[in-house]
Amino acid sequence: MPVDAAGALAAAPRVREIAWEHKDVQLYHLGIGAGLPATDPRELRYTLEDRLHVLPSFATVAGAGAPGVIGTLSAPGVDVDLAHVLHGGQRLRLHRPVPVRGRASAASRVVAVYDKGTAAVLVLRTEVTDADGPLWTDEAEVFVRGEGGWGGERGPSGRPSPPPAGPPDHVVERALREDQALLYRLSGDTNPLHADPEFAARAGFERPVLHGLCTYGATLKAVVDTLLDGEVARVREYRTKFAGVVYPGETLRLRMWSPVGTGEARETREARVAVSAVERGDAPVLADTVVRYV
Repeated sequence: MPVDAAGALAAAPRVREIAWEHKDVQLYHLGIGAGLPATDPRELRYTLEDRLHVLPSFATVAGAGAPGVIGTLSAPGVDVDLAHVLHGGQRLRLHRPVPVRGRASAASRVVAVYDKGTAAVLVLRTEVTDADGPLWTDEAEVFVRGEGGWGGERGPSGRPSPPPAGPPDHVVERALREDQALLYRLSGDTNPLHADPEFAARAGFERPVLHGLCTYGATLKAVVDTLLDGEVARVREYRTKFAGVVYPGETLRLRMWSPVGTGEARETREARVAVSAVERGDAPVLADTVVRYV
């Protein structure tokens, strides 16, 4: 069986050393759509090295290694066709703000394997630490079509929850570039699904699709800019489920529900977000999206 659940779960963590500097952060920010308008002081926080702030979702590409989806496929006990793989969800917990430059150790292992009948779901957890201690923890949830049915644990439901009741507090639109995926892939995710029309067709798509983690980063930036006045260090956790594809050149519509309460209190709060593609009748692309912040 291409997915050996017992073998994947029993394997020791794989550890690699990662490093990054300000150019990697700037390239990532440009890859998710930062820098427009180019002279806007709020955008210069993402693009100019002498005032650079690191959006926490940069953690998903720090070190330019294989993203969680690709990393899962090289885990012990996993041998599947990349064309059968879908990124189901992503969760990021920040222990400290991500520095502009750094060196750290990243330890990754499969922590769950679920049998959905027609698919297998694997969860790859990566713990990142530097000389001062834990930096972040991220989890990638990966669907592998056609690899279920061995009688294993089904795990939690993958069905997205409906958005909060009532109208959103903010509605923001973000236009994506036609070459957004080509720019984003320079941060390390070179999956041909996002650049090669022939590969995309083999995977069942009409043309290359945008990286889910690019949409993930663009969404967090919009939330931070809208609700946190660009204060990236206030983010504590960010999670989502990938509910549909985005094509480069489309427009994202983000509906945000702010936490109840106002004032200067710094207790942890949760903002809820739903993201859709405007040009395809508000087709859902991110669901169950939560940003926890102080």
